[in-house]
Parts: sequence; C-alpha cells; structure tokens
Amino acid sequence: MFRRPRTVHVRQVPLSPTARALLPGVALATCAALASIAAGALLPAGSVSPLVVAMFLGAVVGSAGILRSRTVSRRVLPGLALTSRTILRTGVVLLGLQLSVHQLVGLGWRGLTVIAITVTCTFVGTSALGRALRVPALTSLYVATGFAICGAVAIAAMRGVAPGPGRGAREEDSVQAHEALGTALALVTVYGSVAVVAFPAVASLLGLSAEQAGLWIGASVQEVAQVVAAAGALSGAALAAATVAKLARVVLLAPLLTLVSLTGDRRAAAAPAPERVPAARPPLVPGFVLGFLLAVAVRSTGLLPDVVLDAVGVLRDVLLASAMFALGTSVDVVRLVRTGRRALVLGAASATLCAGVGLAATVTLT
Repeated sequence: MFRRPRTVHVRQVPLSPTARALLPGVALATCAALASIAAGALLPAGSVSPLVVAMFLGAVVGSAGILRSRTVSRRVLPGLALTSRTILRTGVVLLGLQLSVHQLVGLGWRGLTVIAITVTCTFVGTSALGRALRVPALTSLYVATGFAICGAVAIAAMRGVAPGPGRGAREEDSVQAHEALGTALALVTVYGSVAVVAFPAVASLLGLSAEQAGLWIGASVQEVAQVVAAAGALSGAALAAATVAKLARVVLLAPLLTLVSLTGDRRAAAAPAPERVPAARPPLVPGFVLGFLLAVAVRSTGLLPDVVLDAVGVLRDVLLASAMFALGTSVDVVRLVRTGRRALVLGAASATLCAGVGLAATVTLT
C-alpha cells in the first residue's frame, strides 16, 4: 500500500515595516553594484574601477531626476540612505582584510616615508588651496581626502565623520553637502583617469627604475584600479611595488578619519551656545575605523585561508559598489558643471601637488 506524500508547509516570515521600507532601495543599489562589477569585468583589467562605474550609474539616475518623483523617492530613498552609510562602513571594515602589517614592513622606512610625506602634503596643501580658491570647506575636505588617500572610498568614508547638515537642516545646506560629495567623486575620477596615461609616460621619460615608478604611482594615483592600470603598463615589478604602496596608503585612512572626527568634535564644543546642536557625544574613534584596524590585525595573523579572503573580497566589492551607486544618486551633473569651476581648478592643483611631492620624495629617498 502506497501512502500519499506528506505535504510540507513552509512558514513565511513576514517582513517588519522597517525592512519593507529599506528593501527597495537596498535592492536597487545591489542590482546596480552587480551590473557595475559585471561591466568592469568586460573592460580591460584595471582600466575602470567597478566603483567608478557604480558611481556613474548613480549619477545618471540622480541627474535624470528619477528620484524627484514623490512616489519613487518614498520607496527607495530610505534604503539608499542605509546603503550610503551603514553598508558603506561595513565595506570599509572589510577593506582592512586586504592589508597586513607584513606588507607595510616590506616597504622599508624609505617607502613608508615617501607615502607619509605625500599623503600629508597633499591633504594639508589641498585644504590650503581650497581656502585660497574660496571653495566650500566641505568640498575642500572631500577633495583633499580623495586625492591624498584612495579616491572614492576615502571620500565616502570621510562623509561618515565630516561635519555636515544633521536632522532638521535647511534644504539648502543638504543640497550643498550633496554637491560637495558629488564634486569630489567626479574630480578623483577625472584626474585619476588622466594619471593612468600620464604617469607611465613621465616615469619612462625620467628613467625611473621599476621599483621607483611603482612606489611613485602607488603613493600618488587615486583609485586602486587606476594604480593597477598605470603601473601595469610599465612592468610586473612596477605593478607589485605600486600595489603594496597603495595598500600602505589606504592604512592612513584610519588615522585621518580619527583626526577629522576629533577636530570636528573640539570645534563643536568651542562653538557659542546658540550654535551648538544638542547631541550625544560621538566616540573618540569612529566604530568602523576600529573595525578597519581590527580587520588589518586579523589579516596580519595569516590565519585566514585564501578561499575565505576571496569570498570576503567579493562581498566587499558588492558592498562598496552598492554604496557608490547610492552616493552617486545625489550627484546632479548639470548643476556640477555649471557651478564647479573653482573645484575643477582645485582638483587639478591637488593632482599636480600629489604627483610632484610623490615624485620628489621618491627620487630623493630611493
């Protein structure tokens, strides 16, 4: 006698109201990230970062005015806001698993000194140039961070600690904050792309060794993909040196974010009473910065197998690309071109400063 198969009922877990509000925006950003990564895989290796592609897609959506529709914005903006902050910070933490103390030690004191001098001079010099050019302070901060450290990821991470409009801020202040972010992201993309072509040509013209060229490129070019493309055009030795130098430069993101966070906290405390905004005191070191440093320490132990690191790398890329798309939706390209002339000059000056200081330090110390 045959028995009828037993019917198994799968219980569906209903989504909470918060999850339902966040899901559309997070799903949109995730789909855009996967499309960007797929597009990056079809392009020549290192030519364009998937993060840049994701940011471009976001800028297209933002500039087209799609999100200005009340119906669309109500459905996707909460999830995009979560993606541009919480998911971004998670990606930055996972970025720490790409680095190890052993890689830093391998550069030697000369290489580390070149990187420290280049980053410091670029950040301080760009900030001073921004004031001289009367570029808004927040724009100058983002540009200085992007050119000094690691392009779009550094700018996005700085957004988490930089002073800006909070709850109840005027719409005009919020628009200016979005413009500052969009301007900085656009500048590191434009001038970093120029560097991919210019740096190999200058290195060959000056007769730099492979190690010198790689160190210079790693210390001076913005995006990781741009570093790979520029150094890879020279030789394998230059590419290896550039990659390690770039990773060492990324480590300086943590102390820079902490310094800006502490400086902003002191300024808020010193402000006249009417200008202060009552709020909980932020931690001395942002939590995601501590997570980044912890990830570096974990990677330095050598206990994580390559298969785990590869899987984490894929997840990291998806998270960061999602965040770049979410941030890109705040960019209005038409308005940026119309109002960003001073910022364009600042970007050119910052790129020139970074390249010049990096080259001088490399030739002098190595």
